[in-house]
Amino acid sequence: MNDLFDTSAFQAILNVIDDGLFFSTNDGEVLWLNQASEKILNADKAEIIGMNVYDLEEQGLLNPSVSRRVIESQSTVSTVQSSSGGNNYLVTGYFLEVEEKELIVVQSRDITKALETSEELEETQHLLRRYSQEIRSMQFAASSEQDDALVGQGPVFQRLLHLMRQAASVNTTVLVTGETGVGKNVIAERVHNMSERKEEPFIHINCSAIPESLIESELFGYVKGAFTGAHTGGKNGLVQMADRGTLFLDEISELPLHLQPKLLQLLQSKTFLPVGATALEKVDTRIIAATNKDLYQMVTEGKFREDLYYRLNILSLDLPPLRERKEDLLLLLQKKISYFNHIHRQNRSFSQKALEILQDYRWPGNIRELENVVERLVITARDDEITSDDLPETIRYAIHAGSSLTIDQNLTLPEAVEDVEKQLVKQAYQNHQTTRKAAAALGVSQSAFMRRLQKYGVTADREKF
Repeated sequence: MNDLFDTSAFQAILNVIDDGLFFSTNDGEVLWLNQASEKILNADKAEIIGMNVYDLEEQGLLNPSVSRRVIESQSTVSTVQSSSGGNNYLVTGYFLEVEEKELIVVQSRDITKALETSEELEETQHLLRRYSQEIRSMQFAASSEQDDALVGQGPVFQRLLHLMRQAASVNTTVLVTGETGVGKNVIAERVHNMSERKEEPFIHINCSAIPESLIESELFGYVKGAFTGAHTGGKNGLVQMADRGTLFLDEISELPLHLQPKLLQLLQSKTFLPVGATALEKVDTRIIAATNKDLYQMVTEGKFREDLYYRLNILSLDLPPLRERKEDLLLLLQKKISYFNHIHRQNRSFSQKALEILQDYRWPGNIRELENVVERLVITARDDEITSDDLPETIRYAIHAGSSLTIDQNLTLPEAVEDVEKQLVKQAYQNHQTTRKAAAALGVSQSAFMRRLQKYGVTADREKF
């Protein structure tokens, strides 16, 4: 097919055209490009011809590759792109059949001046932003396969993805809520990576991991001589480091009350006062916060500022626990066993019975627990097929206990809860015969289990523990 471009006259005609022209085969091999396309790509065609558009996209030269999208759809594709020099281009890819061979042609037209003088400037800029958001969503969908929190097909998961795309398209504050282990940090980083700030810093701070005496200076920085032991030149805080990017405040419920007004000021005016400073500093930082606690309940208890709560809770992403994503469990289990098979050079697989038990289990530790359990099984299973006997005792017992519990429908809720606890305690002690093992199976301390034995009148043989 390269014969199409061998004649100098043909090339000369294409080179005088102001539009960029880029030709490739239906397999992605670059055949030829004119001088305008070289200028747009800021690359020498001698280095590009013969390469594959998939490789060029991976290298960042074509991002995204319209040729690749035409190859995959076998139809015309149009989008608006911006170059590193700030010019805007209308890029259209065509699928053609030439001399019984399939050819991809991409045309790039500079529309910068037209946009500057057109009455439709605002509408076209909106179109540009929409296309950019679609491109980031495509990139997100491809990369999210590596994140357990972002694997799923069920309606609950799809609603979460929809809300994430909405959050990424705006700059407002986001509050990510959910139980421990559901992947709140993964969601926060993905929202950042899908947003227009993706090239800027993503700064993650765990509010519970920094001593209360240091968290103010870590967040907001300090000036020279602010306190004894401070660096002589002062220090920028994490807020300043996140300028133009995203500041992710994990476990926001642990932020001390006396610092909450400073965070509220940052949210309201994008200004903050470093420790020891007398002048406010301005910063363009997007805030994403996360918590596994009920912030509203903390507000009613006086442990969290009400005005800060409403400032944080403008757009909320509530991550469902695994027990509410039953339709995604099989996909998650298969993904993790494949991953750990690769890491540990094994070839494990689940038996049907083991899969049924794992899918019925409630996973109180969510994705973090699932990951730990699957890795342990890949390492410790006796054969390549993981059977129900290989599963942790806590999981097998939880399934057995759950299936044998009875609830008297005439009891009040407190009475029913106490009755279920009594049944669980008796069953655990009967099955395990030692208080240590029974306590471990129920996920409580041995002393707590002993108190419940005494409460419900179950006699413990001291020779057994």
